[in-house]
Amino acid sequence: MAAVKKQILSVLALALVSAPLMAQAWVKDRTYKFTVLHTNDHHGRFWNNERDEYGLAAQKTMMDQIRMEVQAHGGATLILSGGDINTGVPESDLQDAEPDFRGMNLIGYDAMAIGNHEFDNPLSVLRQQQKWAKFPLLSANIYEKSTGKRLFQPYALFNRMGLKIAVIGLTTDDTAKIGNPENFTDIVFHKPADEAKKVVEALRKKEKPDVIIAATHMGHYDNGNHGSNAPGDVEMARALPAGYLDMIVGGHSQDPVCMAKENVKQADYVPGTPCVPDRQNGTWIVQAHEWGKYIGRADFTFRNGKLSLEHYELVPINLRHKVTNADGSTTWVNYTPEIAKNPAMMKLLTPFQKKGEAQLGVKIGSTDGRLEGDRSKVRFVQTNMARLILEGQIERTNADFAAMSGGGVRDSIDEGNITYKDVLKVQPFGNTLVYVEMTGREVEQYLAVVANKQVDSGAYAQFARVSLVADGKGVSEVKINGEPLQADKTYRMATLSFNATGGDGWPAVDKQPSYVNTGFVDAEVLKQYIAGHSPLKAADYQPHGEIVYRQAESAASGQDATAKSDLPAISSPPVNGPANAATASAK
Repeated sequence: MAAVKKQILSVLALALVSAPLMAQAWVKDRTYKFTVLHTNDHHGRFWNNERDEYGLAAQKTMMDQIRMEVQAHGGATLILSGGDINTGVPESDLQDAEPDFRGMNLIGYDAMAIGNHEFDNPLSVLRQQQKWAKFPLLSANIYEKSTGKRLFQPYALFNRMGLKIAVIGLTTDDTAKIGNPENFTDIVFHKPADEAKKVVEALRKKEKPDVIIAATHMGHYDNGNHGSNAPGDVEMARALPAGYLDMIVGGHSQDPVCMAKENVKQADYVPGTPCVPDRQNGTWIVQAHEWGKYIGRADFTFRNGKLSLEHYELVPINLRHKVTNADGSTTWVNYTPEIAKNPAMMKLLTPFQKKGEAQLGVKIGSTDGRLEGDRSKVRFVQTNMARLILEGQIERTNADFAAMSGGGVRDSIDEGNITYKDVLKVQPFGNTLVYVEMTGREVEQYLAVVANKQVDSGAYAQFARVSLVADGKGVSEVKINGEPLQADKTYRMATLSFNATGGDGWPAVDKQPSYVNTGFVDAEVLKQYIAGHSPLKAADYQPHGEIVYRQAESAASGQDATAKSDLPAISSPPVNGPANAATASAK
């Protein structure tokens, strides 16, 4: 009898869960409360970093705490992700992000947008991830070319305290451009704004939701200035009729969307300080930076058909900053009170972390000779290790040539087998692969700066598929792929995000219209190249005097000669200017 009663209760519970999918009508003069919690651009960070920051165990503790607080005040929560669960941490990458999706299940995520990095692997891997996830992976604008049908669920419906909430998923239409072409042979990305309009109108006709939220992976660009990127959240909010979307929970640009003033984000948001989300055409737009560093929290009330945002904040997950003590030593201190790790999450994730660490020692390839990456070489002369790294970048981006700081190469690999751990020693900083297109005239001006960077400094430039003569002030006899540089021809250059944003005093090119950050992590790009080309012949990457310095005395005198550029889009910042600490590869 007890078993029968238990079965009846289970059926009733299932009925209550299913009830939200039926049309609901709000009650006049009743105030409904619900809270949207959100993250985005997780990129494999299921485990805390070396400073014990973020990680799903601390995130679950805070999610549970907020959920209980909201429920105590008569509300309910909806947990959403702006996508990009994949790519960024080897322990996750090697396991196809299984620990990340299973951890998100334990937290209680309700839905996520499909991000561009969900396509870093073949579609079969993404289908497996859908099976692991106990929540829907949404995208309304991804179609199968051969059938003309959507590949994924376009939206999901939720009941929160009697309110019917629709969540639509949308993915940047840049995905095919910045991803691996092999994974898009039968996939096409429609314009998100067009698909959003179709879905909203269909929902209004059929489901009549009280609130419509878009979970997107499109990027937030101030005042809609999206440059070479596809249009993002701001542009979509403006393109749709007012009132079509109540809220956009975003990702992709990996910003804390905290506005300093209308259409301008805060440049350097400080964890734990107030955050004002963007508002465009009646739509609230939010984004919680990256990696689970924050939980975005939006507390809403709904009364008589009107939705009001009562409070918004970014909740830091054990983020720390460095302070200098009286004795000159330094300590990492939390911005906000320490969040304990949830024991159940730790129990779930620890085996995955240990398995991932073990897999780092597995062979990925081999080399028949030493690949030179020692500091005493890569900051003075061209080396085969740097050339190998750059060839991998060229292959991934289909670039004409590549360049990077010698200081970004941190170790050598000896003859024999190569493991992923070896690769991470060579490129430990987690920079991302980028590319930019320039005319031959612009390329010459760019090379005139970087090729004359001082020897015995991290800024010393390593090149692939370039030959030139540097004289301390400029360059001559420039060839790309063995052909003389043509002033009006367009060339694609691959490099790392560190250099592209002005690191080591290199010309900043990230504001160029053609600039693309692929999001691929440097070590992962090198790993894939080694795996695909092994056994490597070290001699194939050996430089043969392509880079000639005619006035070595300029470098010896300590002068860092640079060439002026009259191009406003390419600027050369001070050598000692600020750089992203997380990607300061040449220091």
